[in-house]
Amino acid sequence: MTVSPLDPDPPPVRRIALGVLLTSIAASVLVAMIGGLFLALLWSFVELTGGEASMGSPQAFANQSVTQALMLCVLNIFIFFITVPVTALTLSLSLGLMPRRRIIARMPYLRWSILWGALLTGTTTGLFGNGLQTGAGLGAFATGALVGALAGFVCGHLFFAIVRPDRQLNPIDTSVF
Repeated sequence: MTVSPLDPDPPPVRRIALGVLLTSIAASVLVAMIGGLFLALLWSFVELTGGEASMGSPQAFANQSVTQALMLCVLNIFIFFITVPVTALTLSLSLGLMPRRRIIARMPYLRWSILWGALLTGTTTGLFGNGLQTGAGLGAFATGALVGALAGFVCGHLFFAIVRPDRQLNPIDTSVF
């Protein structure tokens, strides 16, 4: 059976809802794990260099926005009842539509999952980081965007591995000779 982009009634693509659900749950867990890892590395680096990591010290302005953004990323796992539905809605309207549009390459899935991960996580941390000082929101946004982009990279691979649009949409060659 050959799949054509001009086919008026193409075969359905399976496992999209499963991919969206599992990827949105994994995104919440990954943001918390990556944020916790970066937070532990930051605090270890500050301790090794003898710096000040407390939130109130003036010399730790860069650490303030980064530390708060990473703490918010770690707390992402506790507000999963908000983050998972928002992520699922975002992924279903972006990645979930790609297999139905017959996109079989891996890079568009990765590109959009990285973009949405960075945008969702960076916006959340940036909004809460704005309460510190004027420029701290930008540092918190950049830190959250980095964590979200890394989680989005993993989630893009996960969604592609679950749905497998390249295997479902490519014609299978059964010729022996």
